[in-house]
Amino acid sequence: MSDFNWNLIGHQWAVNLLRAQIAGGKLRHAYLFTGPQGSGRRTLATRLAQALNCEAPPQSGEYCGECRACRRFAKLAHPDLHIVELQEGDRDIKVDAVRELGRALALTPYEARYQVALLLDFEQASESAANALLKTLEEPPGSVVLLLTAESAESLPATIASRCELVRLRPVAVDELAAGLTAQHGIPAEQAQLMASLSGGRPGYALRLHKDPEALEQRAEWLNAASQLLSADRVARFAFAEEASKDRERLQDLLLVWLSFWRDVLLRVGRPDAPAANRDRDAQLTAVAGALDLAGASTAVAGIERTLGLLADTNVNARLALESLLLSLPSV
Repeated sequence: MSDFNWNLIGHQWAVNLLRAQIAGGKLRHAYLFTGPQGSGRRTLATRLAQALNCEAPPQSGEYCGECRACRRFAKLAHPDLHIVELQEGDRDIKVDAVRELGRALALTPYEARYQVALLLDFEQASESAANALLKTLEEPPGSVVLLLTAESAESLPATIASRCELVRLRPVAVDELAAGLTAQHGIPAEQAQLMASLSGGRPGYALRLHKDPEALEQRAEWLNAASQLLSADRVARFAFAEEASKDRERLQDLLLVWLSFWRDVLLRVGRPDAPAANRDRDAQLTAVAGALDLAGASTAVAGIERTLGLLADTNVNARLALESLLLSLPSV
């Protein structure tokens, strides 16, 4: 049976909101879940789909987690669940996928109470795809609920965001996340604290780090590169940019790791005794912070944030964006 918080770590307020809307008969026809990658947007959307269609809910707004509908929605394999997302090799979500979704949603549910449309990372939709979704958002069938995820409401056309109930997910407090990782997933306390810190309060990313040793190894390589590039010349920086920009999604992961590291450096420059998110990299943080002033560390943080923002636009050349960032990083 599910618990009071839908078996999520954090985001209690969002669960309370959605449970109350279901129980009170005030369900919206469309929801937009926003927040950073790994914050739990898709998991929360999945829990909502389960709560809407559970065959034996313990109480209104809850789900059992054991019935056929709950199990199939949890696996994203229910016939009344329609998923639209960026396909491998594509630059954006295509209009044909949204049009096909509209045709499917016009039919009555196959077996569930509600048909659920899950549109993942919809900021990646082409302009024509976003426009195609408007008709469904404006005139949705009564048995349909649309669940969109995106980095932010501002990353979507205002015509899309304004027609959805906005649920903004923020990082979970590190101590709360660590406790949840231990209680719900049996991760030892010390390791859970490290995962929570490294993830910046993002439950999904913390679990990914725990379950995938290669992700931790990749993080170590990226953090080593963060220090090595400070003494690298322009040729070496351009060579790194050429290789790192080949996989756009992987590049975004790299920049998020760097952003966490450079924020620690910035904090260390100003407050040498401040606790760091990358607590296992204390010596590296101290060495980099000791070679820079506040302006140099601030420039690095601002540059990485700017580059991440640029990469949200699929039309931006990833290699040029990374080259520009690397040229702006301080040299020591």
